[in-house]
Amino acid sequence: MILHAMKRIGIADTTFARVDMARSAISVIKKESSAEIIRYTVPGIKDLPVAAKKLLEEERCDIVMALGMPGGAEKDRMCAHEASTGLIAAQLSTNKHIIEVFVHEDEAPDESSLAHLARRRAEEHAINAVRLLYHPEILIRLAGTGQRQGYEDAGPIESSFGGYAGH
Repeated sequence: MILHAMKRIGIADTTFARVDMARSAISVIKKESSAEIIRYTVPGIKDLPVAAKKLLEEERCDIVMALGMPGGAEKDRMCAHEASTGLIAAQLSTNKHIIEVFVHEDEAPDESSLAHLARRRAEEHAINAVRLLYHPEILIRLAGTGQRQGYEDAGPIESSFGGYAGH
């Protein structure tokens, strides 16, 4: 009998965000998997890369979700870009996925819509994290289908889609 180690999903989030996106993601992960969840909350979005890297290396997470809510000003967009660059570097240095889940404050017309978008995007990316760990074949089938997290899916341009599984 082969015993498999329990998967660990890291959740890195910030106090700067105006919605507790981690709560939404954790709820979905608990429903969809038996993974252990380790949460690490930091002050701001530029702190997410080191938080994610610590979750991967020190906490031995198999994947991390980095949740952030940058403001709508140009300075906030620049900080989000810097954080994104750091998250990419952390992925490359650890050879593990970090799913960036950012919701910019100017993505929705009002606070209620923004909160809904943040929760929905976190939930849909939590499903992606579970699929990457447990069911990558589902992502192959979804290739080319115009999936959008937080919004309605765009749908495929071509009439045939579904990816190539290599068989």
